[in-house]
This record gives sequence, C-alpha cells and structure tokens, in this order.
Amino acid sequence: MDMLADLKKGKRGAIAKAITIVENDQKEAKKLIKKIFKDTGDSIIIGITGPAGAGKSSLINKTTVEMKKLGTKPAVLAIDPTSHVTGGAILGDRVRMSESTDSGTYIRSIASRGATGAVSRSLRNSIRILEYAGFNPIIIESVGAGQTEVEISNIADITVVVFNPNTGDSIQTIKAGLTEIGDIYLINKSDLAGTNQLFDAVRDFIGDSVRNPIILKTSVKKNSGITDFAKTLKEMMSTKKKFKKEKQQEQLESELTDIVLNNIKEKIDHMLESDKSFSKYLKQLQSKSIDPFDAGDKITKSLLK
Repeated sequence: MDMLADLKKGKRGAIAKAITIVENDQKEAKKLIKKIFKDTGDSIIIGITGPAGAGKSSLINKTTVEMKKLGTKPAVLAIDPTSHVTGGAILGDRVRMSESTDSGTYIRSIASRGATGAVSRSLRNSIRILEYAGFNPIIIESVGAGQTEVEISNIADITVVVFNPNTGDSIQTIKAGLTEIGDIYLINKSDLAGTNQLFDAVRDFIGDSVRNPIILKTSVKKNSGITDFAKTLKEMMSTKKKFKKEKQQEQLESELTDIVLNNIKEKIDHMLESDKSFSKYLKQLQSKSIDPFDAGDKITKSLLK
C-alpha cells in the first residue's frame, strides 16, 4: 500500500488522506488501523482545553514553534465542535496557527460527532496515524465543554487547562468541573487586567489538590511565559513516558468500552427499526394506555429474548 509508505515518511498528502478515511469511512478505517496498530502508541498526547475565547489556538501556535526548538516534532489536532459540513472552526484555527504550520507542524481539524465515544474514535485513530508518521508530541485542542473535555482527559497523557482573565465566568468555570483533569493550568492573556486575581483563584481552588498541578501565566501578545510553558511540557513528557504503559491500559480500556457500547447501540438501533413491538407500544404510549417505563421494559424484554 503506497499510502502506508508515504505515511511512514510523514508525507502530508498521505496523512491528510488517512485521517479523512478515519473520519468518513469506518470500513476502510478498520483496515488501515489494523495495518499500523503495532507501530503506534509511543507518542505523548497533550490535551489542551478550556473555555472558548481563552486563546488556545494562538497559544498552541507559539508553543509548537518553541517545542520544535527543544527537539520535538509536534502535530496538532483541533476538535471542531461545529458541523462537519460547514467546517466551522477549521479556517479560524488554521489562520491562528499559521506560524507553527510554516515551521513544519502538522495541523488538522477534526469534526466532533454525536455517537458514543465518536470524538474519541475519530481522534484516537487520527492520533495513531500521526504517531505512525513520526510525530511526538501530538497536541489535541478542544473547547472545554462537558463530555468532550472528559474524553480528552481520558485520551491525553498530559492535560492543560487554559483560562483567560477577560472571561467573566472563568472562576465559575473553575468551580464547575475543570478542577480535576489538569496537569497544568495556564492563565493565558496574562497582559490583561484581572490576571493576578484569576491566578490566585486557580491556586486556591486547584493548587492544593492531590494532583498538585503546575500553574503558569502566559501571554501570546507579549510573548511571555511561552518558552517556560514549552520547557515544562518537554520535562513532563519525559516524566509521563515512564508511566505510559499504565496510562495506556486505562486508555485502551476506555476505547474498548466505547467500541463495545457503540457496536451494541448500532445493533439495537437496527433491531428497533425491524421490531414490530416497538411501533405497537409507541401507539399505546401515545394513547396513554401504557406509561413510558412499562413500554420501555416490554420492548427491552422483546429484544433480549
């Protein structure tokens, strides 16, 4: 397969084609992953998340340039939370990351999907393609919103949470659920007013936790703190490498669970389409002759006979 040889050489056309297969053609994706699986799993995955407007894309742009200077070969996968058809964030991310692209960093946007673990499936296999092509680390950018950020922390070896003092609800966001996933917390846009208050809030809410995360300030505008952040990531990559096998077991367990649940869901969807009792109980539900719980139990029993 010529594409495999080109992938191994890190050719961009082959990488783009392979990731498109992973996103859009499940049957071909399975064949591709079978061929490359044994040669993947060694790169460190860095998840960068945080509220919209935290300045993640511009930060990643500068950081990847610094990481290349430190002898690494980074690639970036940006999760697009909008429609796969309209492309949403793709252009914006590319524009904001032009500097890192020019320096040789591979950047690709991935559409999020609705199915169980779908972000994870597309993302995990895109990561494998980039690993096979020789990239390390692989940086994942996502908007810190609900389930996606949890999925990212399950996939990443290092999780970075980015805040911005201009976002009025940043402290509320800290309380709401980003407190347990970060290895590094960044106060980005630290040239803005409110930086010190936000830094203190993050330290008070998160700094004393069992994880003992690192808290840093960065400013893309003033180009401050970026080199320190890149060096911190490089050092953490070495540390995490020692625990890669343990983390990998968790990651593979999570992936296997997603695959099994998705297979079961697809099978049940197919069964429901062809199951006559479903439409029968739906009519009874509409006429109020049965309640939703009883209807659900009866349909489940008929499917599991």
